[in-house]
Amino acid sequence: MKKFVGAHTSAAGGVSNAVYHAQKIGAKAFALFTKNQRQWSAKPLSTEEIDTFKKAMEVCGIAPRHVLPHDSYLINLGHPEADKRQKSLEAFIDEVERCRALGLDRLNFHPGSHLKQLSEEACMDLIAEAMNRTLDVTEGITLVLENTAGQGSNLGWRFEHLAYIIERVHDRARVGVCIDTCHMFSAGYDIRTKEAYDISMAQFGNIVGFDYLKGMHLNDAKPDLGSHVDRHESIGKGKIGLEAFRHIMNDPRMDDIPLILETIDESIWDREIALLYSLTE
Repeated sequence: MKKFVGAHTSAAGGVSNAVYHAQKIGAKAFALFTKNQRQWSAKPLSTEEIDTFKKAMEVCGIAPRHVLPHDSYLINLGHPEADKRQKSLEAFIDEVERCRALGLDRLNFHPGSHLKQLSEEACMDLIAEAMNRTLDVTEGITLVLENTAGQGSNLGWRFEHLAYIIERVHDRARVGVCIDTCHMFSAGYDIRTKEAYDISMAQFGNIVGFDYLKGMHLNDAKPDLGSHVDRHESIGKGKIGLEAFRHIMNDPRMDDIPLILETIDESIWDREIALLYSLTE
């Protein structure tokens, strides 16, 4: 088994539930929020919760490197206001510590937004600074930047944005990237045909580098190419189409990393996972 496909499963009622939900749909990988993603703070994980999670991982046979936790949607490490940026940084560090407590090795996050109050470069400098401060006070967790669709003032939609931030991080051994296929397509990188896929992935390889690829979000897209609108669709039912996912499932550069569905109909995730595996040649 070279490909590890799963979905972003619910941790409602306890983080271990996300593991069992993954097992139920035939997933070999999964993503989760380790706390409520729409609240700033949460009570610390109890020893019992941590032990139960690690036991679930053993029972379900899922390795920590195939789990892609996601941080809170409230966090903006590039916030133009210092007090709000500090609040985001503290919440982000807490998220990193929660991942470490669970025995995981990476945390996926959206880079940040300038809110039309800063230049792109100034905002990206702040993001890199926040990452450096986080890496200074934590250990064992890789910070995984996710590409965005470029909706609103969100940065990270161009591969050059990701490269710019990574270049300014002191400990690059603990930095990674997650490619979201919907975001990639909506940002203007075509992957629908083999030729287009090869061109876009070559751009990623040349600008960022596949050594940094620590996970993917496999989502079809409702919007058109280059629309900068972030709306996911079920695999094969959107503007990207099925062939792009065939290319991914047969690309050795995506071996042994979490490939995570965030598609819109979780009732068919088991069928989508089976469909993706069926594309392997």
